[in-house]
Amino acid sequence: MSAIVEFVLIAVIIFTGSFIQGVSGFGFGLFVMSFVPFFFTLQFSSLLVISLSVITALSIIGKVYKHIQWAQLGYLLAATAAGRFAAFFILHNFGEMDILKKVLGLVLLGMVVYTFAQKPEKKLRPVSKMVPLTLGFCGGLVGGVFGVGGPFFVVYFLLTTANKYHYTANLQITFLIGSLFTVLAHAGAGDFSGELLLYIPIGIVCVLLGTRIGIRYFEKLPQKHIRTLTAVIIGLAGLNMLFFA
Repeated sequence: MSAIVEFVLIAVIIFTGSFIQGVSGFGFGLFVMSFVPFFFTLQFSSLLVISLSVITALSIIGKVYKHIQWAQLGYLLAATAAGRFAAFFILHNFGEMDILKKVLGLVLLGMVVYTFAQKPEKKLRPVSKMVPLTLGFCGGLVGGVFGVGGPFFVVYFLLTTANKYHYTANLQITFLIGSLFTVLAHAGAGDFSGELLLYIPIGIVCVLLGTRIGIRYFEKLPQKHIRTLTAVIIGLAGLNMLFFA
């Protein structure tokens, strides 16, 4: 495969993931990480997705930052930082190993199970401090290694947040802080190669374009069907990565 064809395919994957995010409100990291690791190492793929997740989160926070509930995020963010710290050592030292792609395949399949098991309505319930600590650490760890830690945070905010604006704002600021932690840690360790820095600018363009177009079709396309189709695609990619990557 020529470098130009590979570059175009990566751009299409990022654009499609961004479109899905704009239409359904989820799925960028899951979709992109289902395919990009077939072209690059896990470290390269995760750092690309996490870097672009910063842009995605910033674009949404710009509209809902007034709704961030800082007082309720202390335990979650502290645990997320701890998870990202552990993830840094894993990705930095073992991110070139192909075995992690097999682990990613299992993680993707787990995310698919979560997607199909999700119920449309959730009731708020009181939670102990162990809930944000556990979910925050798991989300930080999985997000820092594989770039797909979002479902752990989604579960927490569905349990504790009723207002949709608070939910979105809290979720995005958690994504942003966790992603920035990972980006800065790996940048300081010299993990950003020249090739990776080449893909990030075109990725930013694809993210902004795909998200904007997706938002335009937000009310026109059946989100339930999009979620199902996306989950099936991710599941097939996970199986392919588990057995053939």
